[in-house]
Amino acid sequence: MRRRRRKILFITPPYHCGVVEVAGRWIPLHFVYLAAQAREAGLEPIIYDAMTKGVGFREIHKTIESERPAYVATSAITSTQPDALRVLQVAKQVSPGIVTIIGGVHPSFLYEETLQSPQVDFVVRGEGEETLRELLQCLEAGGRPSKVKGLAFRQDGRLLSTPPRPFLADLDALPAAWDLLQWRDYRYFVIPKSRLGAVSTSRGCHHSCTFCSQQKFWRQSWRARRPERCVQEIEHLRERYGVNVLLITDEYPTSDRARWERFLDLLIERDLGVYLLMETRVEDILRDADILQKYRRAGVVHIYVGVEATNQETLDLIKKDIDVEAGRKALQLIHDHGMITETSFILGFPQETKRSIRTTLQLAIHYNPDFAHFLALAPWPYADMYKELEPFIVVRDYRKYNLIDPVIKPKAMSLRQVDVAIIDCYRRFYMNKLKELLRMPNDFKKRYLLSSMKLIMQSSFIVEKLGSLGRVPAPVRELMKGLKVKL
Repeated sequence: MRRRRRKILFITPPYHCGVVEVAGRWIPLHFVYLAAQAREAGLEPIIYDAMTKGVGFREIHKTIESERPAYVATSAITSTQPDALRVLQVAKQVSPGIVTIIGGVHPSFLYEETLQSPQVDFVVRGEGEETLRELLQCLEAGGRPSKVKGLAFRQDGRLLSTPPRPFLADLDALPAAWDLLQWRDYRYFVIPKSRLGAVSTSRGCHHSCTFCSQQKFWRQSWRARRPERCVQEIEHLRERYGVNVLLITDEYPTSDRARWERFLDLLIERDLGVYLLMETRVEDILRDADILQKYRRAGVVHIYVGVEATNQETLDLIKKDIDVEAGRKALQLIHDHGMITETSFILGFPQETKRSIRTTLQLAIHYNPDFAHFLALAPWPYADMYKELEPFIVVRDYRKYNLIDPVIKPKAMSLRQVDVAIIDCYRRFYMNKLKELLRMPNDFKKRYLLSSMKLIMQSSFIVEKLGSLGRVPAPVRELMKGLKVKL
């Protein structure tokens, strides 16, 4: 009689902070890859996306009880770390014999801190696919985890970290367990009746922005998949699962111009009828000025450009290798080709003042992105800037390190003043933007932007934040009243 395969349950932390979830429900792509490795290790993987489902720890407890897994795995960034640890705590409450595993950026760097939580059995450090597969194979065979690279765990009362694992040589060789996703959960609200997927065409970034976790996680390396393989995957998601909106999850997909243009050409040739959302850097938009029409023809409709600051001093401080005027030119180029622009402006540096924030708002309006985010500087404990920022950190709750809640007190401002100023930036920017949008020709971009604006104004994040500062301004309510948007 064939032995039933043991289960591993991948659970996303049920963490919510507002902004990211306004536009859609995003697939946990990292679990798609990790679950495929668990399969290769001989286990039955299950993905339970608690964050997307909007459930809490009670439902997580019931799911673990029902599935009776041998392993429970989760992952964390800094803001989700407390909830990720609680997921593993719930697993141990259901059955102390469940082996618990955590990975992601925060546990990878702060594995000693993470392993102070008794509910954590293993930390997978760095790129996790091969490490997870070998760990599971080792545990299933009764082997010694100390032989597996890329781990941290407790052994005989002491912490043991194994040697780092080299990065994967061939990203195209990674299998993906697409069949484990409950696809009906994933939607892009801006486009009605859409099914939202994701594709990773590369990993890493070779730049050195001091506030960024990704360049540090990938050790300033960059690896890419073949354009042909990426487009085959998009075609598979379109035909098999009905995906028509795709997030390109790369930190830096356009690093190699020849490869990127080949990717665009293949998408144009296949004409798959998909919308693409992506991010890239200012200098690559300027570099690609002569092929931006290919971006749009390939399906790119929304580009996030990393500007992050509106004065050269701050850009230099965070080692952003661009200048202010270059950022404005890049955004205008994207506008000229009918695509939506999005960027962010980081506020709350130690030297911040009310006046400097007003200047940031004025320059944000001058940049004129379609979407602007005014973010509170978050001091990742492993980032290059942390030591410099540490004297100004007044909030130690990791759940607040979400780029929304201020945790750094500037010399000349209180946290409350920073919070009020950020919301005021949002309010003033979008009041100005709404008037501009209503003057736009009645085309795809106008409908896309108005639909997005309506989502922003109806989001619980905006409502809660504005609730402490007064109601949504009357001019905005009037503009949004009765707005009917069809794409």
